[in-house]
Amino acid sequence: MTTITISGSPGSGKTTIAKLLEKKLGLKYVYSGDIFRNMAKKYNMSLEEFGSYCEKHKNADEQLDRYQLKILQKGDVIVEGRIAGWLAYRNNIFSTKILLEADLEARASRIVKREKGRVEKRKKEILKRENSEATRYKKYYDIDIDDTSIYDLVIDTSNKTPDEIVELIIKEIKE
Repeated sequence: MTTITISGSPGSGKTTIAKLLEKKLGLKYVYSGDIFRNMAKKYNMSLEEFGSYCEKHKNADEQLDRYQLKILQKGDVIVEGRIAGWLAYRNNIFSTKILLEADLEARASRIVKREKGRVEKRKKEILKRENSEATRYKKYYDIDIDDTSIYDLVIDTSNKTPDEIVELIIKEIKE
């Protein structure tokens, strides 16, 4: 059984890599960000507003986490989510835990390419979102998002192609 978690900050390449792995490995792919975005729409809020709301209302994060846990427990899946690796780790679910990192400039540029806008504005949005998430994860779960010790593989994606990253992950899985 192959279970993979892909975590990382906004714009680090999580979705691109997860989709490529899905094709190469034939595993089901679940994107936690879609669930979060749909929840924001349900609450009639922007992502930023919903993130702030979640800082005061733990139930939204708990709902997302329960969903991810159910999927992780079934196995044979790729779960992309900011704390997917931590959920697997804390619940003793065997998985290959991948963390993707990239510098702020690269991440903001990728988001602009995908969603339009200006790089400087996107940088501010990323930092605000990361601060909100770090606050929530520390407050609700005592997770330090900067602690990379639980990951099997940490990859700086700033200057790597998606294919190079996928190959590194596949190599890690085979070991």
